[in-house]
Amino acid sequence: MPQDIIKIAVVGPESTGKSAMSAYLAKHYQTVWVPEYAREYCEKLTAECTWQDEINMYHGQLALEQEMLPQANRLLICDTTFITIKIWSDQMFGQAPPEVLEKLPQHTYDFYLLLNIDLPWQDDPLRNFPNMREHFMTVWHHELQDLQANYVVISGQGQPRYDAAVEAVDHFLKNNS
Repeated sequence: MPQDIIKIAVVGPESTGKSAMSAYLAKHYQTVWVPEYAREYCEKLTAECTWQDEINMYHGQLALEQEMLPQANRLLICDTTFITIKIWSDQMFGQAPPEVLEKLPQHTYDFYLLLNIDLPWQDDPLRNFPNMREHFMTVWHHELQDLQANYVVISGQGQPRYDAAVEAVDHFLKNNS
């Protein structure tokens, strides 16, 4: 990875506006964003998600990130990360794939925006846990703390939410340049 590219991860539970936030930040900072590979992958599934699907999504997310990296303009905005694979696998299978666990501490991001669950739930065929948002918010805090990640929680709705994210990224950039 080029040393001058700063990786910003936009993470959080389901229905917290990660994709919209990623697109907004990419436009604001005139760069590209890496979409969530799992969304496209799961849209094509014709059966329940399997252990192998989780592994495939892990590899796909990493490959997509590597593909987008050369197009980045100082910042690479990532709509989620493969931490999501760990969280989903833990929830659905009681454990995560070993390659995910092995790579997590090695494949970090410079700054994480953890989107709060204060947005109204939006139904979507790929979303599974509308009544577990608080649980998953706690899980996200735990996972980021385990990685000793530099992160901030982004709250609010509409433009104030976007403004808070830009303010957090600007503050990070100012203090880490």
